[in-house]
Amino acid sequence: MQSSGKIRFGLVVLSFLTALGARASIKSEVVEYKDGDTALEGFMVYDDATMGARPVVLIVHQWMGVGEHEKYNAQRLAEQGYLAFAIDIYGKGVRPADSAGAGELAGKYKSDIKLFRQREKAALDFVSKHKLADSKRVVIMGYCFGGTGALEAARAGLAVVGAVSFHGGLSTPAPQNTKKVKPKLLVMHGAVDPYVPAKEVEGFMKEMNEAKADYQFIAYSGAVHGFTQKSAGNDANKGAAYNETAEQRSWKALLSFLGEVAPVTK
Repeated sequence: MQSSGKIRFGLVVLSFLTALGARASIKSEVVEYKDGDTALEGFMVYDDATMGARPVVLIVHQWMGVGEHEKYNAQRLAEQGYLAFAIDIYGKGVRPADSAGAGELAGKYKSDIKLFRQREKAALDFVSKHKLADSKRVVIMGYCFGGTGALEAARAGLAVVGAVSFHGGLSTPAPQNTKKVKPKLLVMHGAVDPYVPAKEVEGFMKEMNEAKADYQFIAYSGAVHGFTQKSAGNDANKGAAYNETAEQRSWKALLSFLGEVAPVTK
C-alpha cells in the first residue's frame, strides 16, 4: 500500500511538472512594426518548444485597442500550437482613455475602410516574414471592432485562409464592391445584439451569398454585444454583456474552424 501511494504521488508530481514545463515554453513579446511611417505595437505569443513554422492567427482588437482580452486569447491559441499575433490598428501609444474616445477612434477606421485594411495588411506582411510563421496558413479573427476588421480583411482579398468575427459589426460602406470572398468565414453573433440588428445580418448574408463566400453564421441565444468579454459586465439590458455559455461555445467553434482551415501539425 505504501509503495502504491508513492507511485501515485510520483505520477501527480510528474503531471504537475509536465504542465509547468509546457506553460514555461510559451513565449510572449511586444513587437513594433510599421505601416509606412506609422509605428504600430502588437503582442506576439508562441510555443518556443516547438520547432519549425506553424499556422498564424492574427487577432484584431476591440475598440479600446490591444488589451488583456486579446493577450489572454493569444496565449490560449499559442498553447494550441499557433503563432498568435494581436495586431495594432490605432498606432503605438494610441489608446483611448474611455468609451467616447474609443468610439471616435473606431469610427475613424470604419469610415476609412482603405486605411483599416491597410493596417491589417501591414500586420500580415510583418508576421509572414517571421521564422515561425507558415505564411500560407494565416487566419484573422477579431472582437467587436476587430470582428468588423476580420471581415474587411476577407473582403479585401488579403492572403488569409480564414476570417472569424466575434460579436463584430457586419456591414461595410460599399457591399456592392464585394465581388468574391475567398477565405472561409466564421461569424459568431449575439442573437439579441442591439448594435447589430436583423437588417444588418440580412444585408451581410445577401452580400456573402452574392460573393459566393463559404461562411458559417452562428447566433447565440440570449447573447448581446461583447459576449466574450468579462469586462462588459453581466447586465444584458445595457446592450453589451458577458455571456459565459456563448463565450465557451464560440471558443469551441473557433478551434473547430481552425482545425479545418489551418490545422496544427506536430
